[in-house]
Amino acid sequence: ALVSMGEKSIDRANWNWNFVGDAENPFFTPDPASVATFTAYLDGIRKAGSSVGAVIEIVADGVPAGLGAPIYAKLDQDIASGLMSINAVKGVEIGNGFEAARITGEENADEIRVGNDGKPVFLSNNAGGILGGISTGQAIVARFAVKPTSSILTPRKSIDKDGNDVEIMTKGRHDPCVGIRAVPIGEAMVACAIADHYLRHRGQTGRQ
Repeated sequence: ALVSMGEKSIDRANWNWNFVGDAENPFFTPDPASVATFTAYLDGIRKAGSSVGAVIEIVADGVPAGLGAPIYAKLDQDIASGLMSINAVKGVEIGNGFEAARITGEENADEIRVGNDGKPVFLSNNAGGILGGISTGQAIVARFAVKPTSSILTPRKSIDKDGNDVEIMTKGRHDPCVGIRAVPIGEAMVACAIADHYLRHRGQTGRQ
C-alpha cells in the first residue's frame, strides 16, 4: 500500500486493506480520504513538470515462524535485497526501521506472553515479524522508499561526453510519481522472497 507521496501522507487511523485494490483507488492507498489529497497534489506536480517520491508499505500475513537464518540467509536480508533491486528504490526498512533508532530499548522490545491457547503471543510487532533473521509468525512489515524520477521538465546542470557544461531537460513521457506503479512490484518481490525461504525451509526440515 502507498502510505506517502512527497510531503503528503495517509492517516493511519483510516487504514482499510479492502480499499487498496478498489477500482476508484488509483494510488493503492489504504486511506480512502487520501485519494482526493493525492490527486490534487500529483496534478500540481505534473503541471509543474516535476516529480515526487513515495513510500510503500508491504504487509505479509500468515507467514509461519522459523523461516530464514541468523546469518547469510536472513529473511529480512533477502527481502531488503529484493526490494532494493527494484528500479528507483533508495531505501528499505523492516518493522520500526529507522524509527527504532529514535526510541529506547523498552519501547522497541516486543514482549511475549502465553495466550489462551497456550501458545506464545507477542504484545507488539516493532520488529516487523522478523527477529535475528528468522520469521516470528507475526505479520512481516516492510517499507521502501522510491525516489522522484529524474525525467522532469526543469533544466538540470550536467556535462557531455567531452566534459563540457550542458543543461538537460527530459522531453516526452513524464512520470510525476513512479512510486504508484511500484506497489504491486513490491508486493510480488516480498512474496517471492518469502516463498523462496519457505522452499528452503521445507528442503532443510522436510516440514510443509
